[in-house]
Amino acid sequence: MSAEPTSISNIAREARPFEPIALPSVVAGVSLWWSDLAPTQDDIARISPWLATGETERAARFATAALREKYIAGRATLRWLLARVLGISPDAVPLRRGLHGRPELDGTTPAPDFNVSHTDGGAVIAIGNGLPPPMRVGVDVEREDRRVGADRLARKFLTPREQATLTDIDAAGRRQRFLRYWTCKEAMSKATGDGLSAPFAQLDVDIDESLRLIAGPAPYDPPAWTLRAIAVPTQFLATLALWDSSHA
Repeated sequence: MSAEPTSISNIAREARPFEPIALPSVVAGVSLWWSDLAPTQDDIARISPWLATGETERAARFATAALREKYIAGRATLRWLLARVLGISPDAVPLRRGLHGRPELDGTTPAPDFNVSHTDGGAVIAIGNGLPPPMRVGVDVEREDRRVGADRLARKFLTPREQATLTDIDAAGRRQRFLRYWTCKEAMSKATGDGLSAPFAQLDVDIDESLRLIAGPAPYDPPAWTLRAIAVPTQFLATLALWDSSHA
């Protein structure tokens, strides 16, 4: 697929281990970050106080220490990045659950839009600092080796035109192509806040020459959307969706 970006094969870790790495920009006004969510015990002790009471309670409900620490690292990283934008401390970032649980900032004007996606081994964070208020961001990241029933899921989530592009290629190629379609659609659904209730099977996406939405029902009108592949470590795929909600 010619729409694939140059992947980041070697990410140099700077400063403290939990801090994210800046990724190459793909849209003006949106900063992109990668975190491998691998904090040390010293990191956990230092960043845990940044979390709000509800976040701390949620962390405590995870079944294993590894999952708990990944959640703490992900939430603290998001708070650290937003704190830099807002000029406040990470523990003062006013996060709240918005529509369908989509995180947003409470009482901040203008509030930078942002989105986060996690997968096994890392997370991508997008922050739309300086975008006009109608613009919303969504992001999705997946492992290239994720075990998915591409053929079965394609029948459920892809349009007939998209399904046709999976024919005459091997199983690995079908899986990778399906995952690229999926990251596009998931990123769009996260920008709107629809999540898995979005009409995935009606969102027709081209992933060949460039990533673009061809057709979809409102609010997934093609003129309102910009899709870009994100350069992430080689074993991952990620897509950024930028939505002009004034078209809704």
